[in-house]
Amino acid sequence: MLRRFSLLSAKLKTSLLSPPPSHPFCAPLSQAIFKPHQSQIVSANFSTVSLLRLNDLRDNHGSTHKKIRKGRGIGSGKGKTAGRGHKGQKARGTMKFGFEGGQTPLRRRLPRRGFKNAFSLTFQPCGLGKIAKLINAGKIDSGELITMKTLKETGAIGKQIKDGVRLMGRGAEEIKWPIHLEVSRVTTRAKEAVEAAGGSVRKVYYNKLGFKALLKPEWFEKKGRLLPKAARPPPKQKDKVDSIGRLPAPTKPIPFATQEESEPEAAPLVA
Repeated sequence: MLRRFSLLSAKLKTSLLSPPPSHPFCAPLSQAIFKPHQSQIVSANFSTVSLLRLNDLRDNHGSTHKKIRKGRGIGSGKGKTAGRGHKGQKARGTMKFGFEGGQTPLRRRLPRRGFKNAFSLTFQPCGLGKIAKLINAGKIDSGELITMKTLKETGAIGKQIKDGVRLMGRGAEEIKWPIHLEVSRVTTRAKEAVEAAGGSVRKVYYNKLGFKALLKPEWFEKKGRLLPKAARPPPKQKDKVDSIGRLPAPTKPIPFATQEESEPEAAPLVA
């Protein structure tokens, strides 16, 4: 089709540009009459016209294939057994993933490495330097108790808190005033820096539900549920915490009992 179109355009061009034969006495007149204009030459150049049309767009040959229709007669080549052959496990059905014909599969041949601790806890770290910057910026009131909810609302820690917050000693030299905190864990350096400034750090325990009630009490109100009671720590965590977490979020710290107050007075011996 393209070759026919090019031959047609060439013939048309030559017919427009060449004047018809005339008598020798009339040659000047015929040249004057049949001399083509420049616009006619440009419009007659049909070889520059694009042959691309939207209705002619097609995929490349071999890029698409017809769907194989199985079990539609022997004339298709995929009838009867549909390309599965005769009998056998592969002809009748499929095996479960990882099945190797009865031999020990690969997942059992390879040794196991390590284990997953079901009782592991993940605490989000928070440095004292970041808390000091927020106090200087006026986002945290140093006169009130700083809880994990306060740290989350002010942006001291991220929103994805799993099991609690660990107070770190980064920027401990910036703490120059007494502050009181309640967190899940605390490092030795951070605790010494806070107590040296006249403050206190208490390690409190919250279970999964209690920790959610501390951070998002509005969720329970939206569901029409009461806040859960504070849970006691399990035996393995009793030595790692100072007290049970309070709900809702407290605003005043609990003073630590001194050793003399915690030990009861011995009863006098009767002679």
